[in-house]
Amino acid sequence: MTNEALRTILGIAGWDADRAHAVEITGGTDPILPTPFRIGETGAAALAAVGLAASDLWELSTGRHQEVAVDIRQATASLRSGHYMTLDGKPVPTDRNTVMGVYPARNGRWSYLHCNFPNHREAALKVLGVPEDREAVRKAVAGWDALELEEAIIAARGAGGMVRTMEEWATHPQAAAIASLPLMEIVKIGASKPEPLPAGDRPLSGVRVLDLTRVLAGPTCARTLAEHGADVVKITAAHLPNIGYQEYDTGHGKLSANLDLRQAKDLEALRGLVREGDVFSQGYRPGTLGDRGLSPEVLAQLRPGIVYVSLCAFGHVGPWASRRGFDTVVQTVSGITSRQGELFPGAEPGPQFYPMSAIDYL
Repeated sequence: MTNEALRTILGIAGWDADRAHAVEITGGTDPILPTPFRIGETGAAALAAVGLAASDLWELSTGRHQEVAVDIRQATASLRSGHYMTLDGKPVPTDRNTVMGVYPARNGRWSYLHCNFPNHREAALKVLGVPEDREAVRKAVAGWDALELEEAIIAARGAGGMVRTMEEWATHPQAAAIASLPLMEIVKIGASKPEPLPAGDRPLSGVRVLDLTRVLAGPTCARTLAEHGADVVKITAAHLPNIGYQEYDTGHGKLSANLDLRQAKDLEALRGLVREGDVFSQGYRPGTLGDRGLSPEVLAQLRPGIVYVSLCAFGHVGPWASRRGFDTVVQTVSGITSRQGELFPGAEPGPQFYPMSAIDYL
């Protein structure tokens, strides 16, 4: 394949796009899995960019150069890595909640209910006024206007959305708000003196990372840092639900600690960890941690030089900036499930998710 996707990523990151020539990408072309989207090539490009960054850092610190090579088929598999895990030699269950899914609504439209977490499931069932039964949910959704149901579930602090086409999403106010934004932004949030990298046998050895993310997208970012030698501590809490197999998939190389940020003593304990850290990665909705005194600006004063990483579903601007979102929700509202269902129909009629969590893993 060509390295065009990698060139695009490098340009956005402020690197010379010609660095793409330093990477060998093999393994054929898309589709590797049944989807109209160039997921394999995009996954290979993302992994290649990570490899280049690690290789460059290693060469700067040691003077030793390394080659970067990526196989597209393996890159595609990495976007659904949770499906290939075993625990004590047995496959890890990946079953999801029985009422989560896409349902037909009124006027030929479709609605998606994201019900993996108990609070989101309870919100959807309360709006629909039915028990936790798939057939009852199907009948209830059939009586709703899809857009009205979307707004009702969001108002109830749930997660989900109306299935839109790509053309519909292109004219949506949120799409317009983020249309001119780059894939990622690097913003200077404070001044500090340069710091040498810790000595070690890996590119990121001794770099200390706090991982305040959940599900897949953010945890995958922190796992990637751990893979290259960083010391990563995942911060969670006993009251926060998780999806078991995803915790196994993204937990490699990490330590973990329970801190309830609603409690003053735990919040202060986190601030103490920040003072000793190098990277703070968080995946809460914009403003959520800022309300607890953990904004980028505050942490830059607490620990000058810290790298503050933020991920969110719909961007940090626009009417949906604070809306709850997950990979499948983004697929639903942006037209991905609509296009996937048109070109690669599933066993059941209607919209389809592509066969990996590419938005999360990328």
